[in-house]
This record gives sequence, C-alpha cells and structure tokens, in this order.
Amino acid sequence: MKDCEYSQISTHSSSPMESPHKKKKIAARRKWEVFPGRNKFFCNGRIMMARQTGVFYLTLVLILVTSGLFFAFDCPYLAVKITPAIPAVAGILFFFVMGTLLRTSFSDPGVLPRATPDEAADLERQIDIANGTSSGGYRPPPRTKEVIINGQTVKLKYCFTCKIFRPPRASHCSLCDNCVERFDHHCPWVGNCVGKRNYRFFYMFILSLSFLTVFIFAFVITHVILRSQQTGFLNALKDSPASVLEAVVCFFSVWSIVGLSGFHTYLISSNQTTNEDIKGSWSNKRGKENYNPYSYGNIFTNCCVALCGPISPSLIDRRGYIQPDTPQPAAPSSGITMYGATQSQSDMCDQDQCIQSTKFVLQAAATPLLQSEPSLTSDELHLPGKPGLGTPCASLTLGPPTPPASMPNLAEATLADVMPRKDEHMGHQFLTPDEAPSPPRLLAAGSPLAHSRTMHVLGLASQDSLHEDSVRGLVKLSSV
Repeated sequence: MKDCEYSQISTHSSSPMESPHKKKKIAARRKWEVFPGRNKFFCNGRIMMARQTGVFYLTLVLILVTSGLFFAFDCPYLAVKITPAIPAVAGILFFFVMGTLLRTSFSDPGVLPRATPDEAADLERQIDIANGTSSGGYRPPPRTKEVIINGQTVKLKYCFTCKIFRPPRASHCSLCDNCVERFDHHCPWVGNCVGKRNYRFFYMFILSLSFLTVFIFAFVITHVILRSQQTGFLNALKDSPASVLEAVVCFFSVWSIVGLSGFHTYLISSNQTTNEDIKGSWSNKRGKENYNPYSYGNIFTNCCVALCGPISPSLIDRRGYIQPDTPQPAAPSSGITMYGATQSQSDMCDQDQCIQSTKFVLQAAATPLLQSEPSLTSDELHLPGKPGLGTPCASLTLGPPTPPASMPNLAEATLADVMPRKDEHMGHQFLTPDEAPSPPRLLAAGSPLAHSRTMHVLGLASQDSLHEDSVRGLVKLSSV
C-alpha cells in the first residue's frame, strides 16, 4: 500500500491573496549606519571617531612605546636603587593617560543633528514670514540671527549644510562635516573633534600626559646619571640604549604638551574656547563694551563648570533604530485614504473592497424588497397620498437575505423587479423592444402609442428614481 501524504492547509491567513510562504524579516538599521557626517563608527555605533585617524594611531604608538621602554629598562633599576614607588606612580599616570585619550577619541563631541526636510522647510517658511518676502523668487536664507546673552549681543550663524541656525558657541567642523556644540577645535592627535561632551577629558588627557612626559624624562635622566657614576657616561649609554630613545622622544614632546596644557588652563579659567580665542570674539580690541558673556567672573567657578559640571546626553542617538518613514497618503479607487500600506497591501485591499461591493450588490438584488413593491402606473406617480418611486425605503431587514423559492436564479429575479411579466398584469398594455417609443415629435399624430393609458416601461425619470433607491439601500447596508 502506498503511503498517502497529506498537506496541512493553513487557516491562519487573513486573506486569500496572502502568500503561504513566510516573509523574510528585514533587519532594522541603526542611525549610525546612515549618519551623514564624515565619521567612523565601531562596535555597533558605540565608538565614534573622525575619518582621518592616522595621527591618532601615531599618538598611541608614541605613548605605548615610550612607556613600555621605561617600564622594561628603567623601572627595574630605579625600583632597586631609589624606591619601588616610581613604577607604581608611572603606572597610575599611564593608565590615566590612556583612559582619557580613549574617552576623548571614542565619544561624541557634541554633534548637533541636522534638520529634517520638514524642519528645514518650516525654517524657510519662518524666515520668509519674518522678512516679508514672497516665496516665488529665489532668496538665500539670512546668514545670522542676533540673540542677547547676559546683556551681550551674540550672532547665530546659519549652517547651509545642516540647515539649522547654530546655537551659541557652536561651529561646523570642515573635517567631520558636523556642527559641534561648544566647538573648541578639531584635534588630529586624538582623532576627533573637541567639543562640549569631551572637552574635560581632552584637558585631563593633555594635563596627565604632561605629567607623564615630565616624569619619564626626569627619571630617565636620573637612570643615566646613576649608571654613568658607576661605569662612565659612554658605558651607561651602551648599557641602556632604550633610555636614550626615551629621553629624545620626551625632550621634543614635553614643550608642546606642557605649552598646550597651559594654554587650555587659561581657556578654562576664563571660560573660553580655542575657536573664540583665535577669532578674538571677546577681545577688548573690538570695543570697550565687548566682554565674555559666558564667564562667571571667578576662576574657580569657571574651572568647576568646565571640569565638574554634568555631561549633556548625546543628541544624535547613533545607536537608535531608524523609524520607518511615513509614506504619502495614497488614494485608492474606492476613495478610502490609506496610510502606511505597501503596494501589495493596497492591491489586496482593493480586491477585498471589490468583493465586498459585489456582495452588497448581490444581496440588494436578492432582497425581496424591490420585488414585492407593486408596479406603479403613470397616474399613481402624481397622487399625493401614494408613495412614488423616488421615496426611500421605509425599513431594511438585517441579516443575510433569503431569496424566495419561486425565483429560479438571481438574474431572472432582478429582471422581474424591473420588467413585470405579462401574465401577472392582465388588462394592461406592454411594449416590446420593437414597439419602443421614438423620441419626441417623431410619433404620428394618430398613433395608439401616443394615447396609451398605462405604461409599465419605466421612463428615464423612473429609472433614475429606482437607481437612487438602490444606492440608498446599499449605503444603509454598508453602514450596518
């Protein structure tokens, strides 16, 4: 006996047009994957850096190599000859430098999100209304707005790339192609912009790196001097060649690092940014009344605000999921506006609506309401007490209609409602298709068709009234 195989029929499909195959799930994309700026993202958007990171890797190599040589060749000798605290202090400084460097390089500096097309259009509309210009001609938006901060007038510049008016102290970085809040500068040594959200880590990095550089340089010289006292200077250099390399690297680096740390200490104490200081935004040369509206007038307060204040959250939400765009409302043939439907869903909805409309028409045609309505003569149409063909139906029976048993099929029942049979109305005159009346003024004067007392063929007005009743019945059925 052959084995019979049976395929199970799925009864969970909501529509007969639905495909039995499972739809492939489209993986949701995150915002960092479509970020418009020139940035690199790693670890699923957790790490954000500038696109040019070559100098950053050079910084890592210099710090790692110099510190590694110091721990390998100098710390063992110094720990025995002087104190074991030297390697411990060097290790603390090294980890602090690396932590602040990575925190500065891998974090969001305070990038401002770009305006959406709707926001940009609304901003253009506000500009047109404020300036009283017509939208017909081309007019570039104004470059600046003026706001007052602590009694000082501050200009807000319009960014044509981000389509926003930049907030105070913000600027557009040409390398990263982003507007950064409280923009300080773009530092290639850390591979990122320095702004509101990572400035404190940048300052702690250069400050701790200054201490580490001075610490290594000082104890490398101490190591060479101690060895030269025992074996001579040349023999000391031969015994520890790594110390020579460390001393050279630290000597050429310490000046720039210490100078940069001092410069940013001055900026923090006066609550300025590098961008503002270079441009001389609050310089007295611009006028005696020009002053820094962001300074608290106290060095200690300015340092506390810059280094100990709360860190604002990121505004770009780079690890968030992209929300599906709302499509434009489509107008199907049935006149029903649908939102968020795909093309296949729209086609299925159109087919379902056509099926439902057909069912309504068939139900209305099968309802004995029109069939039980008596045929009206032309004289009864004008009687005030009699209902005419144009009057609406008094009531409709709810539920599925039951066609009468005498009706052979739906087509004959529908035809019987419109054209009564000859054997049911004896004594009345009916017209055949050959006897159909001609247009006005074409009948003969003595033609019997012109003097017929009763006409059961519906005229144009009666047919329009019957069609109106059918439409009203369909509307009531659809509302129920």
